[in-house]
Amino acid sequence: MTAKRALAIAALAFCLAAGGGGARTAAGQVQVVAGNLVLRADGGFQPRALPRRRRVPIRFQGHASIGTKDRSLPPALRHVSLKFDRDGKLNTAGLPACPPARLEAKTARQARRVCRGAIVGRGRVSAAIGLFAGRIDVSSPLTVFNGPRIGGNPTVVAHAQTSVPIFQAYVVVAPIERTRGTFGYRTSFDVPPIAGGAGVLTGVRGRLGRRFPHRGKRRSYIAARCSDGILQTFGLLYFADGNVLSGSLFKPCDARR
Repeated sequence: MTAKRALAIAALAFCLAAGGGGARTAAGQVQVVAGNLVLRADGGFQPRALPRRRRVPIRFQGHASIGTKDRSLPPALRHVSLKFDRDGKLNTAGLPACPPARLEAKTARQARRVCRGAIVGRGRVSAAIGLFAGRIDVSSPLTVFNGPRIGGNPTVVAHAQTSVPIFQAYVVVAPIERTRGTFGYRTSFDVPPIAGGAGVLTGVRGRLGRRFPHRGKRRSYIAARCSDGILQTFGLLYFADGNVLSGSLFKPCDARR
């Protein structure tokens, strides 16, 4: 569905809404508690009213946080696997691609400058770093780029940075494969160690979507329809302490002719 490309990057945020023991708060946010681990997430897309058969441009936004009941550092998120609703579609024809190597050792501003034409999403990522002086919370701009194809499949490339204890750029590549059945796309990617392993991911927030010209027409990076009233994302999250959380995030859509 619509969240499908988010992924990558961001996507990891949206699947956090799944997993054992989930409950929805009054604000509509999903909360998952597994032992000491607490995950909160939500997302959405515009417009919500979509045709039943024809796919139209949409934009997706979502956010998630990873924390603990006792406010200690949560376990590090190591790997993410996501599947996205078949009613969504990813369009990359005519959209510039950003080679991951071009983003290495770049600040957020530099990365956005060198691959400006390939940007498909923006947001913010947060982390907590455990040092001798105690916990330090840091955040970075998050940029999602259309990446080069790998094995014939499109990719997304996510870029973020930290400056504590030293500057480091993080570049994550996520291939997006077509699948059959309930889900139309799937992706998986490793979450790199933060600050040499001393840091853990604590939050992701982002918006995905892009309109661009191709062969005299305006195209959309993400398009979707509403064939059954629901757009669905399924995710598996693997943590360093051995915890594996899985589940689905459902978002209603309004079908129209």
